[in-house]
Amino acid sequence: MSQAVHEFTLDALDWHPYVKPIDLTEATPAQLTALNVTPSNTKVSAYVLVLANDAEILNERTPLFNDIMYSEGGLSRGGREIGALAASFVNKCIYCAAVHANRYIQIEKRPEVVGEIYEKGLDADLPEFEQALFNFGVDMTAHPDDVGVYQFYHLREHGLDDLEILDLIHSVAIFGWANRLMHTLGESHRKD
Repeated sequence: MSQAVHEFTLDALDWHPYVKPIDLTEATPAQLTALNVTPSNTKVSAYVLVLANDAEILNERTPLFNDIMYSEGGLSRGGREIGALAASFVNKCIYCAAVHANRYIQIEKRPEVVGEIYEKGLDADLPEFEQALFNFGVDMTAHPDDVGVYQFYHLREHGLDDLEILDLIHSVAIFGWANRLMHTLGESHRKD
């Protein structure tokens, strides 16, 4: 087995669970129903197979995740990815940070934004719009009780409407949750 990864990277990573994932050949009807729609419409990940141990929660989580990250309208996909990346950086979730950094680069074609975040971390100096999104994600993750009028005013100054701000809040929040679950249930490894 490869070594655990503890530094932020853009390399493709695997996630190795500490908790036994369900075996699809032995899954209950409730588990199979909960697995019916995977978050990214790709193969079922080890993480999702671990979450399937509680089919009722996974059945609620998957549509919620899909609505937050993939719905039409509101904040751009790239903006949602910056929010998720900010949460993952604060929480030091190496796996999620790599996924969201790469998705942002793929969607926005702006590797220099991710490069600055990876080089300077929470002190990154980004273009104004991305900086506003990143700072909000950092603030909401690190100090949620301190997020208020100033942060919302700052987002509105950069052209975000209420729906876009709500999308940003949701993307940061769901990855705050996902990061904590991933830390508790497993760890990142380099792909074999």
